[in-house]
Amino acid sequence: MLGLWRDYQGGSDLDVPDADTRFPRERLNEALDSLTSYPDWFTPHPRIKRFVLDKQRKVLETGEGVDWGTAENLAFATLLLEGTRCRLTGQDVRRGTFSHRHAVIFDKDTGRRYTRLGHLNTSQAHLEIYDSPLSEVGVVGFEWGYSLDSPDALVCWEAQFGDFVNVAQVIVDQFISSSEDKWHRLSGLVMLLPHGMEGQGPEHSSARLERFLLLCAEDNMQVVNLTTPAQLFHCLRRQVIRPWRKPLIVMSPKSLLRHRGAVSTMDELANGQFQRIIPDDSSIDPKKVKRVLLCSGKVYYDLLGRREQEGRNDVAILRVEQIYPLRASEVQEYLAPYARDVDLVWVQEEPWNMGAWYFMRARLPEILGADTPLRCIARPESASPATGSGASHKLEQQMLLNEVFAERGVDAGESLATHVLTSGAPGLGKKGAPRAYAGQSACRCGPVGLIRLGPRKHSSDGAPIVVVAVLRLALRTPTPTHGAPFFPSPSS
Repeated sequence: MLGLWRDYQGGSDLDVPDADTRFPRERLNEALDSLTSYPDWFTPHPRIKRFVLDKQRKVLETGEGVDWGTAENLAFATLLLEGTRCRLTGQDVRRGTFSHRHAVIFDKDTGRRYTRLGHLNTSQAHLEIYDSPLSEVGVVGFEWGYSLDSPDALVCWEAQFGDFVNVAQVIVDQFISSSEDKWHRLSGLVMLLPHGMEGQGPEHSSARLERFLLLCAEDNMQVVNLTTPAQLFHCLRRQVIRPWRKPLIVMSPKSLLRHRGAVSTMDELANGQFQRIIPDDSSIDPKKVKRVLLCSGKVYYDLLGRREQEGRNDVAILRVEQIYPLRASEVQEYLAPYARDVDLVWVQEEPWNMGAWYFMRARLPEILGADTPLRCIARPESASPATGSGASHKLEQQMLLNEVFAERGVDAGESLATHVLTSGAPGLGKKGAPRAYAGQSACRCGPVGLIRLGPRKHSSDGAPIVVVAVLRLALRTPTPTHGAPFFPSPSS
């Protein structure tokens, strides 16, 4: 590479050493102090003061409780202090769609703007942060072009919801995923795509992780689905400090922004590093483990909560933070402590035909051996990314976890159908125990199309009625040639 690009390279991931993304704790404290300070003329909104500025000030005092927004702001701040230009565009990026960033705040009396990331010190690098129009194809195309002339900068585009990136699919296909292969043009563009099954409906749930993974080849880009604020901090810093210039696709979270368990410490930011795979807690003895769960993103916290609830020390959970490039040596290293015949399960919230499952099913046998038992637990295959019913979402999530922690050999289909018919679905009302009867199906819910929930109805006493149609009770029937079961049996 020549000119601006002479210090940067593409090619293979393994050919470029990992970067040191640590940042001195004292300077990290100074950065957070600047982020939580404001001039005398500025009067913050009481909610911004309480839930952002005062909360981050407490983090500064204790060194604990670093949430997603704090870690992200510190990633930008530390890069700016080191002399790296930062640029962030997208719909509502100054505040953040889910009110987690607040890089720019406004005086509650005058409306005057104050950019927190723009007042770190007098020698910081240049910051650009713009709320852009709802024209994803235009904005993403512009930012990709901007990244071609800015290899030394952190250039980010954030979708309001990850689902909306489909409007820019032509840019992803024609340029972001393939420009290095076609034209030897490198780009370090970061795409922040809020993703996760949260019960928000089919247009606000999926950044189409599967589409990006389908385009992954020859180490052309990086795809991550992170679980801790510290991971985001080091991932964003790595994108600039490491001289390897590839697009970075981040399946960014929604509920994890304020999840009590999804927090880090200031020491983890100052002294940690990015982990492509995060192993399980040391309290889990590999010799006692009968089932290993591989997962990525938000579902980890659901799995962790259920494991703690049931006291299961025979189930290990490994987090695949970077799905691509997937380093074979690290996968082998983290699975090595477990028995060769352990029940290895890929768990995802997305439908069976979406998410990372097809990708993992294609890659893992090459890494672990074709005879390695591997199965998937996911939502049913579906033409739509998610249900539009919050109640159905909760029931689906409960069924997902039930199957993950079910004993092998149990007829999960019959037990789950019985559970719904006798106990009802969660979240369908507070006036009494849900009732159930067979009826016209209206929306998909449950394993293998096991159960379909119709529209909410109420009996004369106000108790919600769950419309249930039991479609198939046996989960261990042969896999149909035209589709796939919700929970494939070991033989399928």
